[in-house]
Amino acid sequence: MEIWINPACSKCRSALSLLDEEGAKYTVRRYLDDPPTAEELENVLRRLGLEPWDVARVGETAAAELGMASWPCDEENRGRWIAAMAAHPILIQRPIITADDGTAVVGRSPESVRSVLPPARPAAG
Repeated sequence: MEIWINPACSKCRSALSLLDEEGAKYTVRRYLDDPPTAEELENVLRRLGLEPWDVARVGETAAAELGMASWPCDEENRGRWIAAMAAHPILIQRPIITADDGTAVVGRSPESVRSVLPPARPAAG
């Protein structure tokens, strides 16, 4: 599994701690330093079952500068949202966890992080 994080974000740090506590195997992507492409965003959105405006941080300065709050949330403008997030990754909600089984979550709560963990194996005995 992979987790997209901003190290300055407390929700990201909490998600990482939980993954570590659970012994999960994962890779970290600092998405501000290694921004996802529009194609990667499309893939993650498909896995999340969400639209770009569902995971956009419209309270960010970059969103205000772009006027995103007034952008229509419709299919015609979907590419515009994705392009903006690819160009300004700070606009992407975090942390996003993509699981090995093809699912993905925005891991802002312990429950959402746990939802992508593989089931615990019964103890041998």
